[in-house]
Amino acid sequence: MTGDQIFQLFAYLLPAVVTGAVAFYFFRLHTRNEDGRRRFLLHKDSQKDTLPIRLQAYERMVLFLERISINSLVVRVAPKGKDKSAYENLLIKQVETEFEHNLSQQIYMSEECWNIIKAAKNATIQIIRSAGMSETDSPDKLREDILNQTMEKQSPSTTALAFVKKEVSELW
Repeated sequence: MTGDQIFQLFAYLLPAVVTGAVAFYFFRLHTRNEDGRRRFLLHKDSQKDTLPIRLQAYERMVLFLERISINSLVVRVAPKGKDKSAYENLLIKQVETEFEHNLSQQIYMSEECWNIIKAAKNATIQIIRSAGMSETDSPDKLREDILNQTMEKQSPSTTALAFVKKEVSELW
């Protein structure tokens, strides 16, 4: 094979190689675009089904946070006797029961949101326990001490509720 024949061979092969490369590039681009479109349609269909469930989970957690807010908890749960520690344990049990009732909702929300809700629950229990360490001896005085602690600062439930509202607004 002479140099002239090799040159003619490359002259014939070069357009075919260029055309093949361009075709491969566009085929790959088209395939990626189709995959993205399919993923988007699947996501859109699943959103239609899961969005109401997720919103319901957020609604339940808002209800949980409202129920464990110090003001509503102390008003809703009245002391059953004259024992301060029994009332303190009753309040903590109420918070724990409410939380356990809503444990399954964590799969529908972000990890950060769930951690903030858990922190609000733990902070509420901490407020109740710290008020229980006071020198008071009656449940009514304990209620007053608990309410006084929350008057000075924002309730943990209020902070968590603001975060939940922010996260729900990002769903739209």
